[in-house]
Amino acid sequence: MKSIGEVAARFGLPAHVLRYWEAEGLLTPARDGARRRYTDADVRRVAAILVAKEAGFELADIRSMLTDRSAAGRAAMAARQRDRLRARIARAQAALELLDGDCPHDDLMTCPHFQSLLNRQLDRS
Repeated sequence: MKSIGEVAARFGLPAHVLRYWEAEGLLTPARDGARRRYTDADVRRVAAILVAKEAGFELADIRSMLTDRSAAGRAAMAARQRDRLRARIARAQAALELLDGDCPHDDLMTCPHFQSLLNRQLDRS
């Protein structure tokens, strides 16, 4: 059994993050009086939360992923995450396209690359 400080230090997290995740229903460490005690399974769950957060999942979806015992529930959550990820990718690609113009013009509005982006936006509107 590990203390909250030991688990937090292992992952480079402030202890309040683990307390917050517990309040959000992501963790359920045992108690020794008022002290939280983390098992190896709890430590693995913290690692799972961090993997999902790094992948861009929201806490509600992480909770669903870790607690939903039905494949259908997890599939629905995964579909929502895919949609959000596709939208983020589209925004990132649009940002890269804008930045890739490397316009040498002093007035951005006269830049041919920027003008093509504007025209595409006007055509969609």
